[in-house]
Amino acid sequence: MAWLVTGGAGYIGSHVVRAFLAEGMEVVVVDDLSSGHEEFVPSTVPFYRGTILDGDLLERIFREHSVSGVVHVAGFKYAGVSVQRPLHTYEQNVTATAVLLAAMQEAGVDAIVFSSSAAVYGTPDVETVTEQTPKSPESPYGESKLIGEWLLRDQGVAVGLRHTSLRYFNVVGSGDPSLRDTSPHNLFPLVFDALVAGRTPRINGDDYPTPDGTCVRDYIHVADLAVSHVAAAKRLDAGERVEAVYNLGSGDGVSVGEIMSTVASVTGIAFTPEVGPRRPGDPARIVASGELAARDLDWKMRHTLDEMVGTAWEARQSAS
Repeated sequence: MAWLVTGGAGYIGSHVVRAFLAEGMEVVVVDDLSSGHEEFVPSTVPFYRGTILDGDLLERIFREHSVSGVVHVAGFKYAGVSVQRPLHTYEQNVTATAVLLAAMQEAGVDAIVFSSSAAVYGTPDVETVTEQTPKSPESPYGESKLIGEWLLRDQGVAVGLRHTSLRYFNVVGSGDPSLRDTSPHNLFPLVFDALVAGRTPRINGDDYPTPDGTCVRDYIHVADLAVSHVAAAKRLDAGERVEAVYNLGSGDGVSVGEIMSTVASVTGIAFTPEVGPRRPGDPARIVASGELAARDLDWKMRHTLDEMVGTAWEARQSAS
């Protein structure tokens, strides 16, 4: 029996694939390569290039492989850009999820792990987010992820779909030097690209009510994240109970200033970041509790901040 990983050629998805392989589990990948890289998929893993909006392709994958479940990572993940491209965002994240769920129902595949997002919370008025924190997404991206969770919930009621959704904030690091974050919007790639180009990285605001004046955020290592996706899949395979949603959070967070200091230390490139104005709506601190996931999904912070930066920098250098 195999698990299908949608978006398995992307940064997070490719780590999930390797986590499955490390457990000796079969895996299949579908990815349209809009942001993924075919070379991120091991040559031993069946790979289908195409969009999950293509129900016929999904039907073919389910027919050609004995798929017991899906880890659904594929999606348009740029929150800021989603404000300018709402229809594209909903097509990729909502319509595509509906097509996937329909194909699963038709093929009798009844288990799914959904890569959701802490963007469903918007700007919470609590310092530590739990699964019960009110949802108030502030972008089409966040809204689309919440709708995705609703689709899973409603399919659970309608046809008995077994499901769980994993919410998380900032994913960093690398579990393999050949895998890296290539997003043009994420902090680590932006900082590394600036340093490689001889530019000074920039941060937004240093006058927040935090210990060093910079925003505190929840940074987690991508390999730790991948382990919990597979743990969720294994529980579903075994027929064990899972919660509808889990936060994968550090519980304490790291400031942007700490990130910058660690980057300078790990890379050996001394710099003092430029400080720009605050971005509107940026809260001083957002951190999630991972207690439920620690209980059920083998969730833990296995990597230090130095290791998060170091593994990401090694992967960035390997790509140069």
